Amino acid sequence: MDRTFDPAALGAFLRARRAALQPEDVGLRRGQRRRAPGLRREEVAELCSMSADYFARLERGDGAQPSEPMLAAVARGLRLTPDERDHVFLLAGYRAARRDLRARHVSPGLLRVVDGLADAPAQIMGPLGETLLQTPAAVALLGEQTQYTGHARSAPFRWFTDPAARERYHPGDHDKNSRVNVAQLRAAVTRDGPGSPAADLVAALRGTSDEFGRLWDRHEVGLRFSETKRFVHPGIGRLDLYCQLLLEPDEGQSLLVFTATPGSADQEKLALLKVLGTEEFAAGTG
Repeated sequence: MDRTFDPAALGAFLRARRAALQPEDVGLRRGQRRRAPGLRREEVAELCSMSADYFARLERGDGAQPSEPMLAAVARGLRLTPDERDHVFLLAGYRAARRDLRARHVSPGLLRVVDGLADAPAQIMGPLGETLLQTPAAVALLGEQTQYTGHARSAPFRWFTDPAARERYHPGDHDKNSRVNVAQLRAAVTRDGPGSPAADLVAALRGTSDEFGRLWDRHEVGLRFSETKRFVHPGIGRLDLYCQLLLEPDEGQSLLVFTATPGSADQEKLALLKVLGTEEFAAGTG
């Protein structure tokens, strides 16, 4: 712990942010019986993936010092900006959020968009292909991708080191996807420089994957993924979907939304995927 924990100040700040957050900000319906301003404690607790009792203690200022991962969950649930997130960590007695927790903090603007996409396959990606957030439909389509640690958090790293990472993509696209992953990592290293997380990731891949090393030596740049994605799902077969991309330049994050052509067989399969949910098909990764 680097600073003094101020539970009263932390509680006051959390109460103020909860009161300022409206149901529409997180994709909830206001309803006719809502009288108090802002969200209810129970609603915020669910957004933070914690019990309502625990969040109530934080607001009252009578709980123990929260852990850093718990504070990161609070920052995401309350849709805090980076400055507000850092303020919460200071009030809780930490100098600042750890580097790995800062990297996992999702842009509030992208979160607001995702809140309106609960039924669509959508996910928020970090600057090195880290999956920060997935809708349930995205988990059903691509598998759970947010549980990885270390270099494996990066989709390009898994692409070259874990055969399961390619299973839900059409084999005819594998070679192009490999080249694009390498070209985009090269752009990240050029942008961020030696000693950056991108450079560390490239060094790890060059020491692990012969395929990556061969492609890296080709010095290809400017390659981009196709807007049309061909997936092979273990339960419903092939789906051809469009990938719409929304960028958040300040945070280096992007939102991917997958859609199907209206009236197509792919749209019917996508609707079936939403019905089936994640229970049967969550084992794979994308």
